[in-house]
Amino acid sequence: MKKTFRFDSQQALRQGVDTVRQEGEALLQLSRSLDDNFTRCVQCLLSIEGRVGVTGMGKSGHIARKIAATMASTGTPAYFIHPAEASHGDLGMMTPRDALVAISNSGNTAELGDILFYAQAHALPVVAITSNPQSPLGKHADHCLVLPTVHEACPLDCAPTTSTTMSLALGDALAMALMQARGFTPEDFKSFHPGGSLGQKLLRVRDIMHTGTAVPLCDIHDPMSIVIVEMSKKMLGCVGVTDHGRLVGIITDGDLRRAMCPDLLTKTADELMTVHPYTIDVGATVEQARRMMKERKVTSFFVLPGDMSVGIVHIHDLE
Repeated sequence: MKKTFRFDSQQALRQGVDTVRQEGEALLQLSRSLDDNFTRCVQCLLSIEGRVGVTGMGKSGHIARKIAATMASTGTPAYFIHPAEASHGDLGMMTPRDALVAISNSGNTAELGDILFYAQAHALPVVAITSNPQSPLGKHADHCLVLPTVHEACPLDCAPTTSTTMSLALGDALAMALMQARGFTPEDFKSFHPGGSLGQKLLRVRDIMHTGTAVPLCDIHDPMSIVIVEMSKKMLGCVGVTDHGRLVGIITDGDLRRAMCPDLLTKTADELMTVHPYTIDVGATVEQARRMMKERKVTSFFVLPGDMSVGIVHIHDLE
């Protein structure tokens, strides 16, 4: 017989709010519990010459996969090893130079036995994430990160919810502390994320700017006939005005339209230019350039170190 459901929207909302509240409170409790033991775990993982293997069974396994991926993308070589598959050959992934991070809320997960025995036999340091330091996992670990004892957010107090959220946050905390200790930079992040929006946002202006003869420039004394030809040829909607190589102004196609008159071609660049044009440093990120263009309602920046123009970046280059 098909089971029927009576949906109560207010009850569903209350349960959702209560779940998020319980997990949030647990995270605050976890943050207050971190101490020198956390530091020792970070030092342990920094000291190895190999990679960090991260393992867990069931829901903890899903958390372990994410932690391994986060570490790997932020400068700490890491991989996920399934504890059940480890017993059937995947222990070959691990080398004597590696360390193991093992996750189990109860610390009694039977499937972790073989991988813990292997780590112990080969002197691999083990970091445990568990709520029970007296469990087999806690006792076999070199370092034990203890999760606060709290109820699961599940109404039955059964489904892993609060415990997995804390495990994930603790794994992220390890990854971020390792990232900072290694001096991981935005350039490093970009090299690990060459595709997608993250990689694009971390590009530098120097990586995409127009340079050399592609930069529209004229001298401060050039007649407008030369300025218009330069603007039309470079097709970026503006021309930078220089005085002995220094950028001193800008003329845009809007400036030309507003200054249109019979004697326009007799004028010189300094008569139409806007002084102190908006510029951006060669080391700025693409995301910074995009935000600045939006704030200042312009479509181009000349790129400078000091007051010498080395390039130009257009809003279309940022897309």
